[in-house]
Amino acid sequence: MTAREVTVERWWWYLTPGPAQLETGLACLGVGMQRGVLPTVGPRTLDHWVAVVITSGRGWYESPDGVRHPVTAPAVLWLRPGEPHHYAPDAEGWSESFVDFTGSGLAGYAELGLLPPLRLTPLTTAEPAQRVVARIASACRRGGPLVDVESSAEVHRLLVELRRHRADVDVAGEPVLEVLRRDACLPLSIAQHARRAGLTVAELRRAVRSVGAAGPKEYLLTVRLNEAKQLLAASGLPVAAVARRVGYQDPAYFTRIFTRRVGMAPSAFRAQQYRGEGQPYGAARQERATGGPGRATG
Repeated sequence: MTAREVTVERWWWYLTPGPAQLETGLACLGVGMQRGVLPTVGPRTLDHWVAVVITSGRGWYESPDGVRHPVTAPAVLWLRPGEPHHYAPDAEGWSESFVDFTGSGLAGYAELGLLPPLRLTPLTTAEPAQRVVARIASACRRGGPLVDVESSAEVHRLLVELRRHRADVDVAGEPVLEVLRRDACLPLSIAQHARRAGLTVAELRRAVRSVGAAGPKEYLLTVRLNEAKQLLAASGLPVAAVARRVGYQDPAYFTRIFTRRVGMAPSAFRAQQYRGEGQPYGAARQERATGGPGRATG
């Protein structure tokens, strides 16, 4: 055994998720850890994603255009399917954990900002990601019928933690989101929201996207619809009043927006989810019209 081999510590497990797990849109294919003076990886190309979390040490990563970029822990190398990659630690070695994953749902994860367009992202800390890797490894050691479900659920958590602890995200965007959340249900345009935050519309969009949200319009819509659902489920307010409470002066427009996004009309959502006391607005009238419990007797 050579001195180089003595300096290397490594372990890994690989999984073969079945069709049912793949149908969920996210599947873990493997997990591992390597520490020491590791060999150069690539150039090679894979058919799935890999998150390589560098927990200590330094090295380099060569992008597909042939440019080498320095890597300093803590950081993540994102190996993308169908894209060649090439990387290695320096002469002192490094420590890395890796998780292989795939799935049809990854386009949505990218849209949510959990799979960044960058191939190398710095981290403020790698410890939360390491805890997730340890849980995936534990699931693999246990095995059994739930290993694919458990490990894939942890991949979801891994992507969240890696996004949460990115060091290149502009934290100045967080207060902007707080202002938008506070004012979301006011009947304001995007330009008016920007002025209340002391920004131009372009600055508002950049600030919101810098923290992973799709954009101010989408963010405001999500906050409004969440509040509308709360009101529909817990209050007896008529739909028109709910619409005004969440910033829509035109109830018909609110109903169209709600229906398109939620998949059912506000009244149908209330019929399914109402948890308030007594009957919600219009329920007794509807029951009388349909011969239900509220029907008058002669």
